[in-house]
Amino acid sequence: MNKLTEETFKYIYNKYFDNIRRYLYYRSNDTELSTDIAQEVFIKFWKKDFKYNKKTKSLLYKIASNLFVDYIRKKKNETEYLKEIKFQFKEASLENNLEYKELKENYEKKLARLPEKQRTTFLMHRMENLKYKEIAERLKVSIKTVEKRMSMALSELKKIINYK
Repeated sequence: MNKLTEETFKYIYNKYFDNIRRYLYYRSNDTELSTDIAQEVFIKFWKKDFKYNKKTKSLLYKIASNLFVDYIRKKKNETEYLKEIKFQFKEASLENNLEYKELKENYEKKLARLPEKQRTTFLMHRMENLKYKEIAERLKVSIKTVEKRMSMALSELKKIINYK
C-alpha cells in the first residue's frame, strides 16, 4: 500500500508494460496502436497517483481495456461521421447532377429552337471548333455575319442560365 514514487513507477512499468502491450495487440492486431494505448495506460496510472499493491496488475489491465474501448467508440463515431458526410456529398452530387441534366435538357431544346442559320453557325464554332473565318468561308457569308449569328445564338442560350 505504498504511495507511488518514481522508482516504484519504473518498476511497475518495466514489469507490466510488455504484457499490457501484448494484451492490447491481441485485441487490436495493430502494433502501433497497442504501443500507444499501453503508454496511455501508464500515463494515466502515473497521473492518477495510484498506490502500488496486489491489485495493481488488474487495475492496469482494466485501464488498458477501458482505453481500448474508448478508442473503438471514437473510431466508430468518426466512421459514422465520415459515412454521413459521404452520404450528404452523394446527395448533393445527385442534386447537382439533376440540375445539370435539367439545364442540359433546356439548353438542347433552346438550341433546337434557334433559327437554322444561328444554330448551324453556333454548332460549327462550338462543336467543330471552327474559327469565324472558317465558318464564313464554308457558309459563304462575311465574318461579320458569323459574329452576328453567334452573338444572337449566345444571347438566346444565356437566357436559360439566367432563368435558373
